[in-house]
Amino acid sequence: MLNYVWIAILFLGIGAAVTTDIINTSSDKYRNNKEFPVEIIYKGEFDKKSPNNAVVNVRKEQFNKFYNEKIDKDLTLPTIVTFNQKNQSKYNVKLEKDSPKIWNDAAAVSGEKNDISGNVIIKEKLNDSTYSGAIVLEEVSFVKMKEITNSALDYAATAVNISLGLIGIMAMWLGVMKVAEEAGLIRIIAKMLTPITKRLFPDVPTDHPAMGSMIMNISANMLGLGNAATPFGLKAMEELDKLNPNKGTATNAMVTFLAINTAGMTLIPASAIAIRSALGSADPALIIGTSLFGSTCATIVGLTAAKLLGGFNYEKGKFGAWVKNHIKGIFFFVAFLAIISLLIISGATSSMKFISADTFKAIIQVFSTIAIPLLIVIFIGYGFLKKVKVYEQFVEGAKEGFNVAIRIIPYLVAMLVAIGVFRTGGAMEWLIWLLTPLTNLIGMPAEALPMALMRPLSGSGSLGIMSEIMKVHGPDSFIGIMVSTFYGSSETTFYVLAVYFGSVNIKNTRHALPVGLLADLAGMLGAVFIVKLLFG
Repeated sequence: MLNYVWIAILFLGIGAAVTTDIINTSSDKYRNNKEFPVEIIYKGEFDKKSPNNAVVNVRKEQFNKFYNEKIDKDLTLPTIVTFNQKNQSKYNVKLEKDSPKIWNDAAAVSGEKNDISGNVIIKEKLNDSTYSGAIVLEEVSFVKMKEITNSALDYAATAVNISLGLIGIMAMWLGVMKVAEEAGLIRIIAKMLTPITKRLFPDVPTDHPAMGSMIMNISANMLGLGNAATPFGLKAMEELDKLNPNKGTATNAMVTFLAINTAGMTLIPASAIAIRSALGSADPALIIGTSLFGSTCATIVGLTAAKLLGGFNYEKGKFGAWVKNHIKGIFFFVAFLAIISLLIISGATSSMKFISADTFKAIIQVFSTIAIPLLIVIFIGYGFLKKVKVYEQFVEGAKEGFNVAIRIIPYLVAMLVAIGVFRTGGAMEWLIWLLTPLTNLIGMPAEALPMALMRPLSGSGSLGIMSEIMKVHGPDSFIGIMVSTFYGSSETTFYVLAVYFGSVNIKNTRHALPVGLLADLAGMLGAVFIVKLLFG
């Protein structure tokens, strides 16, 4: 299924870009070869030999009429603008970087990000230092397609940088894990949690190394220790693949494990809290409770969907038998989503006061600070006490980490390039337009929709959107709390699938993507419900 989704994301992005460029060309959006009226003011008398001592005034009324756009104030392009005389009345000009959006869009594809070339035409003298004139900007075409090209190259480079950045972290943590595994510590931890893990992963032996790695990954994620969680998760996938009878195809255990990861349950959503604090929130940790509620909804739905779809029989004529065998689970699954949706649609409100999370936050922050050094000391120290050759085993594990980090590069490049094309091409704006009536129905502000759609696609993209929304509306506004809760209620599903499945060369992901997206949907609905309940 991931194969079809990937090509759909690519084609939708390119299709949206082509369509937008055709529309912009037919409507002459950039007014190619048209003269835009301006005033040119010289510092003193006009001097042909020294044309640089001038500023260009742009009247907002003329700009809005010319481009059918809107700016709120007149613009003055100061002496940073450079004029190079060609003849008595025509000069080249470079516009300043804080020009209107339509100029910046054109500049982005002209070879220089912050300026755009053009010509200033001096027409007639108005007074001793002022002349009427016009600007003719360089011709602009295929803006979206050029942006897609730049974006695809940028995202490909980003994917490689991410993978290379993982090498050190992977080498360190898999080295530590190798020591703990040889000492038998991982088996001890797994045995302690057997009652839970046996139900979640019935196909995995309780004493298998995969179990310990999954436990460490989930624990690290809950504490917000992303640097530790990813190596543990990749190690877990490697161990799970050793139990896989059909190489290249995801097992039920793999899908269930990734369902927990994409649900993104974290006790402290540190990144969202940091952004809220930086933007002046009176209570940055306000979203701890709301994020925990949203991610709990995502986890319940993700695990339920993984179990239901894991037993689905895809053979023709077997659907009825599958439904009959899983009727209770299907009922629970549908009822859970329906109850949350109905509560949101009803616009439930409450006079409940949000319980302060300061104490809880402080405890978790202490754990987060000491957790990584403590894990290293415990794992290495236990190995040393058990007479394990800790240095040799650490090096062996580190070698595995290097190989895994390199192996995921092609998968990450493929996924991030597709996401970059989808975003830059304008398909995201189309999707927002289509879904806005639905979000209005459940009471989600339209301004929050881009964040909800971006979260499964890109961590950095969703972080940027969240920051921008909170800058505009305020971190403690209803919308600000909602988008930061979205961030803490789910994970970047496409990134997780690309990295984790790529590490073990899984090409047939089976039901992993639907499970991840259902978890994202549940997390979003849960976030909308709890934020409306407490702050609506």
